[in-house]
Amino acid sequence: MDTALADRLAAVDARIQDAARSAGRDPAGITRIVVTKFHPASLVIDLHALGVRDVGENRQQELTAKRAELDGIRDLTWHFIGQAQTNKARAVRAAADAVHSVDRERIADALDAAGGDAPLDVLLQVNLTDDTGRGGVAPDGVEALATHVAALPSLRLRGVMAVAPLDEEPARAFERLRRSADAVRAVVADAVWISAGMTGDFPEAIAMGATHLRIGSAITGPRPVRD
Repeated sequence: MDTALADRLAAVDARIQDAARSAGRDPAGITRIVVTKFHPASLVIDLHALGVRDVGENRQQELTAKRAELDGIRDLTWHFIGQAQTNKARAVRAAADAVHSVDRERIADALDAAGGDAPLDVLLQVNLTDDTGRGGVAPDGVEALATHVAALPSLRLRGVMAVAPLDEEPARAFERLRRSADAVRAVVADAVWISAGMTGDFPEAIAMGATHLRIGSAITGPRPVRD
């Protein structure tokens, strides 16, 4: 077993617990997703041995390949956290247990049309910047998109997701995300997930109510270089 990996995981978990207690929250209400982008499937095996049960991938091809390679590990939850494309919706649906990046009706419709044996958990990605070219629905469009997704029979709306802008204090951005979360809950009362917080800003996300953290390099170490 990679002792350095175990040490990094333990250190992050300790920070999560400290941040939760500082915010007056129960750490048990926070799901830590380990993002394994560009790392081999063997790392997921090592993480699983250390008790990790939630892993995240940004790219459909990598998600599909790793899930197939690790098909024998049945108690992992696979989170797709990258930009979703309609032409890859069927492949994403086949490999993901949860999709964090639904930001328009077309991708929601494509995921729904792909069907499945069980409902697919989805979150609405919210754009917290003024750049319309970035992924995510604008905050003023969240309620309408939530209403559309809630009506799709094979999707289960769970909440919201966002990435904090680089040029803003994360706490301020996550406070806006919390308002979007309220808008979603006005449509689906039990859509309580808030996927926010990465390696550099997860304590601020916890303070603002995040239920799911997407943490990569602080646990996995530096990503392998891809050509």
